[in-house]
Amino acid sequence: MCCHDAIIAGFGGQGILLAGKLLVWAGMLDDRHVTWFPSYGGEMRGGTANCTVIVSDEDIGSPIVDRPEALLAFNQASVDRFARRVAKGGFIIVNSSLATRDVEVPGVRLIRVAANEVAERLGDIKAANMVMLGAYLKASGSLGLDKVISALESVIPAKYKDALPVNIAALRDGYALV
Repeated sequence: MCCHDAIIAGFGGQGILLAGKLLVWAGMLDDRHVTWFPSYGGEMRGGTANCTVIVSDEDIGSPIVDRPEALLAFNQASVDRFARRVAKGGFIIVNSSLATRDVEVPGVRLIRVAANEVAERLGDIKAANMVMLGAYLKASGSLGLDKVISALESVIPAKYKDALPVNIAALRDGYALV
């Protein structure tokens, strides 16, 4: 069985939920079983946001994951809250632009990605979520980069279609960092 699960966490406005939606949409396009389980505060921006994503070749019994194989932590609060939950043999991708304290979890690989700096270099700080997602794709092998790029046009809201090129570049750059 091939099953990949992850928690994607940060604060509202960082594109946490969009990154999760993109993963599950790409999984559906790949004829996989998927779940997306969002959790967020009542604030529009700045509150906490996270989602659990599962992409599997078999039926999924529950969208709840106690010990994910991966964590994408977009800020320090997310590292602090979720890092110790990652299963041994798993990995944590940390946005080192915003999470500066090191974390050590025995048996868990730490991947530091300066997502904000990469996105700024590409011309849009909002693409930091795609940098992180690209790094996850490479580290996990869960889905092909091309499959996720194909799904991007379906997931990104119509009013942001002009941002497709920078988001694709961010996915590719994040993928190349791992």
